[in-house]
Amino acid sequence: MRGHLSPQHLGVVSALIANTIWGVAAIYWVETRPAAAWDVFAHRALWTLPFMVVILLLLRRGSELLTRLREPRILAWSAVAALLLSVNWSVFIYAVTSGYATEAGLGYFMLPLMSILAASIFLGERPTPIQTFAIGCAVCAVGVLMVAEQASPWIPLSVSISFALYGVVRKKTQTGSLDGLYLESLMMAPWALLWIIYRDGAGIGAFGWRVDLFLLLSGAFTAAPLITYVTAVRVLPLTTLGLFGYIGPTLQILVAVLYLGEPVTEARVWALVLVWLGVFAVGIQTILSWRGGKRPRH
Repeated sequence: MRGHLSPQHLGVVSALIANTIWGVAAIYWVETRPAAAWDVFAHRALWTLPFMVVILLLLRRGSELLTRLREPRILAWSAVAALLLSVNWSVFIYAVTSGYATEAGLGYFMLPLMSILAASIFLGERPTPIQTFAIGCAVCAVGVLMVAEQASPWIPLSVSISFALYGVVRKKTQTGSLDGLYLESLMMAPWALLWIIYRDGAGIGAFGWRVDLFLLLSGAFTAAPLITYVTAVRVLPLTTLGLFGYIGPTLQILVAVLYLGEPVTEARVWALVLVWLGVFAVGIQTILSWRGGKRPRH
């Protein structure tokens, strides 16, 4: 029927929405300063859970979630996914609130290439020579940062590797986007609550109502792009999904430079050029394969 999106088209739209929101996310998270990064992460983890509960209750999906809670395999994979999300969230929040938003953006530029590598290792999606070349470009970009700026590349590597592996885990779990995010937030919420209690509110009431509002709404802001991303993960190959990953980091770099005023060093420019070269090569290959009638491999 006309007017209905096919699963592939829905995946494309979902990937676009998720990456656009992530691209401007730094504008949101800098509003939580001067709250500590770990405090912001705890609020983000905790308040995602009630937001998901409300959505699922409105959709009358409570009975399905109770069934999922009795499936050890699903719970185990959800715990792994929650751990990977915790790493990604905490590193990103630290980066954008500590003057390293450009490094975080570079990490998300590397994500499409890391997704190809992760899919090759864990899902058997064998990379083509062009994709192997692209991964090599990402490795060279990290090397440029290490040598030229004499800095550890832990921020871009942590951001890209953790989320690439998260995509792999979500491919392996047989849960919907809402169910999966609910279970993952359920895994994180108890630890986040304990941290907030230990930290006497973790910033709530300490920096004014504006900061409080951004902390309390962090769950809703977090859930929206994750729901759309997981929807895309379930219907698109990671190699295809990875191509949409350039939208978010492009916006992140623009936000870091134009909004946050971070410097653009020569080393960062060369690192971005190398990553873009890899992404461009993979993009051209994908376009040519589609024109030739060959669908990307799952």
